[in-house]
Amino acid sequence: MTLRSNPISGAGIQPRARRTRARGPLPSPYAWGAAILAGAILPFAFQPFDWWALVVPGVALAMLALRGRSLGASFALGFTTGLVFFLVHIQWITVYLGPVPLIALTVWMAIWWGLGGMAIALGWRWGEPRTPGPLGAFLLLPLLLGALWTLRESLSSSVPWGGFAWGRLAHSQASSPLADTTSWVGFSGLTFLLAVTSALVAQLVLHHRTMLRRRLTIGALALIALVAIPAFPVQQTGSIRVGAVQGDSEAGLLAPRIPGEILQQHIDATRELSGEELDLLVWPENAGEFYADETASTIAALDRVTTELGAPLVVGTVTRDGDDAYNALLQVEAGEGAVAEYRKRHPVPFAEYLPQRELFAPILDALGFLELIPRDFSIDPSSANAFDVAGTVAGLAICFDIIDDYLAREMVLEHGAEIILAPTNNADFGEGSAENVQQLAIAQLRAVEAGRAVVNISTVGTSAMVAPDGTMIDRLPQYAPGTMLEELPLSTTVTPGIRLGAWIDWALCLGGALALAGLGVVNALERRRADA
Repeated sequence: MTLRSNPISGAGIQPRARRTRARGPLPSPYAWGAAILAGAILPFAFQPFDWWALVVPGVALAMLALRGRSLGASFALGFTTGLVFFLVHIQWITVYLGPVPLIALTVWMAIWWGLGGMAIALGWRWGEPRTPGPLGAFLLLPLLLGALWTLRESLSSSVPWGGFAWGRLAHSQASSPLADTTSWVGFSGLTFLLAVTSALVAQLVLHHRTMLRRRLTIGALALIALVAIPAFPVQQTGSIRVGAVQGDSEAGLLAPRIPGEILQQHIDATRELSGEELDLLVWPENAGEFYADETASTIAALDRVTTELGAPLVVGTVTRDGDDAYNALLQVEAGEGAVAEYRKRHPVPFAEYLPQRELFAPILDALGFLELIPRDFSIDPSSANAFDVAGTVAGLAICFDIIDDYLAREMVLEHGAEIILAPTNNADFGEGSAENVQQLAIAQLRAVEAGRAVVNISTVGTSAMVAPDGTMIDRLPQYAPGTMLEELPLSTTVTPGIRLGAWIDWALCLGGALALAGLGVVNALERRRADA
């Protein structure tokens, strides 16, 4: 018997689609195009391009590419996005090392992006059917996807061997209005908010009905307004007059060098400060060359500098203790020599040391790279990353230390840092390198997050003095000797980004993992019921 529709009752008429019904997944060729385009767009959000707004469409495209894909396809798509991104973003590695390290590091990071792609694909698959209505589609699902992106980023920034925290979404926002957010939620919190906004934009594309588009636009504007809040208020407790010297020492750790050359270049450049009043002098990483604390001629030269300027000196050098060598900073006082030492806590794997040397040494030797890592810098976990110098507690970050969230929190929370000194040596990345300005952008964000002035001083640049709000007070051009001398504010204010940053990171990562696991259990139970 055939049933006919009743024109009055409407029996047999298909119900209207829910207002939150979305388009289907992208066809496979379009998904691959979106994944590649996302990787190509994202580098332009970072320095040296600084088109920071591009991070949102870039991440949105990456997320859209993963929707509706199998686990194998989602790994491949995420891997491809990460591969394209890092090949462009960290191409500065090739200046002295050539393409092999670039390819190796890029592939490793792309694997992380592939794993993150699998998690986000599962988030789409399990979360989208269970988040109906505007609240679920435009709030709960974006929150889930943002947390999963943050989880992948946090893991790749710390695992293994301290991870590689370059290219985090937050790093793109140093000059944007969103930079202030780090003072409230830290770097991971800003990454999360950017990822959530990107997921919201992806939903705008998927939910194409006019009313929903209007609602989503309002929601996106509200989220942007929420994110672009003023920085946490920081109380200035004093000031310190700091001089910083860039010696234009092109001889880095990888390039050939003449013993004593780097030291003399910084002595010569420091003469610009003769006759000036200053409380503290800062030289870059490696400016004191090797074993300054035990080399009589070097200590004598540093003593002359501190005596002539009437100020203590913080200088980078390599120190040793038995068979252990350290990338270190020394605090040198006039007539007293080196009175304090900080040993770098986050040396870079495969650059400053070779993890599991017995495994990797034969591989690097076959590739001709082992001679670039002749020694392993050791790690001293007990080394305090702060000096009590010139009546001020100065937090210390040697080069890539500045990207380590844990060390930033430690210097403020445990040692009471009132200012941050970030000596670095960028000579091995070449003139005009994007690495220099990318690192400076991270230092700017760190200043905002901690509410502290930062002295970012390099052998070759880019050197700058950064205010607690992230603005540059002074800046030196790359590959030119020069000095900076500024009165910098001090503060003991502890921002929420520093005090709560670790908890926010853990909450986002754990929350994302647990939410995905919970959805997986629900999905399994529903499938079991359906099979029964």
